[in-house]
Amino acid sequence: MRDVTVVVLPGDGIGPEVVGATREVVDALAPSADLSIAWAEHLIGGISIDAHGTALTDDVLDACRAADAVFLGAVGGPKWDTTDPDKPRPEQGLLGLRAGLGLFANLRPVAPLPALYDASPLKRERIEGTDLLVVRELTGGIYFGKRGRDGDSAYDTCTYSRGEIARLARVGFEAARGRRGKVTSVDKANVLESSRLWREVVIEVAAGYPDVELEHMLVDNAAMQLCSRPADFDVIVTENLFGDVLSDEAAMISGSIGLLPSASLGEGTNGLYEPVHGSAPDIAGKGWANPMATVLSAAMMLRYSLDAPEAADRVEAAVASALEAGALGRDLGGTLGTREITDRILVALG
Repeated sequence: MRDVTVVVLPGDGIGPEVVGATREVVDALAPSADLSIAWAEHLIGGISIDAHGTALTDDVLDACRAADAVFLGAVGGPKWDTTDPDKPRPEQGLLGLRAGLGLFANLRPVAPLPALYDASPLKRERIEGTDLLVVRELTGGIYFGKRGRDGDSAYDTCTYSRGEIARLARVGFEAARGRRGKVTSVDKANVLESSRLWREVVIEVAAGYPDVELEHMLVDNAAMQLCSRPADFDVIVTENLFGDVLSDEAAMISGSIGLLPSASLGEGTNGLYEPVHGSAPDIAGKGWANPMATVLSAAMMLRYSLDAPEAADRVEAAVASALEAGALGRDLGGTLGTREITDRILVALG
């Protein structure tokens, strides 16, 4: 048995519910994958603000650095909403975690299952065959640039370096090599100087991948094409703000944002894994949350950080099997809650 440590950060809202369900699934298959998982639970987000006055403490960040992987539920909620720039916000915990762990690449796969084709707001014929991966830069751009207020004006600065762009692009091209061999680089090079540098560097990186096709697309056009022809995309590589918006748009191709997992990776194997959906405070505590996105995020953790790809395949197959058998949550027009969906996945694991 291999001993591994996973820092688990349930967070706010439905985070504890979906994380708890996912731990059941992972613990059920861990022995067959020769894994002995020690879960180390800590606070992040709003609950950490309440307890410590900050969304991410230094002690929690140190624990995350020492772990084999970090597993996150969700952060945020109306209780902590504020426009006061001097007050802590739950999202600062997530941003601090990404920066503190050097997690510069966010991977979000989008591959709707046939059982859910009719749950998508897009017509079946538009989404059939869709299997794309959004690779979003995480630690640069406007979210981390200089910002402030000057009288009645406010400003946020978007800054990228060649190195930041190149390392993200390489992740995208490497991913495309194991998929269908196509990268779509999304920018706004007709307006933004940072996007012109982005395009220039991506072209330079592409020279080292002659087996991968590269196309450039402006972000507004990409938003339209994701709705009109999503199956034509393979790997989308883009900067932080654009990736934030486009990945949530792409999520709806699957019928619900509650089905989309994500992985945030750096140079090593200590990644951060979390569902794409938010904390959904309106349903927190009701037992309604669909845990499938969180369970699928655990599959990515098993694959990328815990060196257990066969276990990851089993988890993904169990989720697909449960859906095929009608395990639909309220987000998909069904009636099943967190407990029932988790039980269906456990049965499918065998």
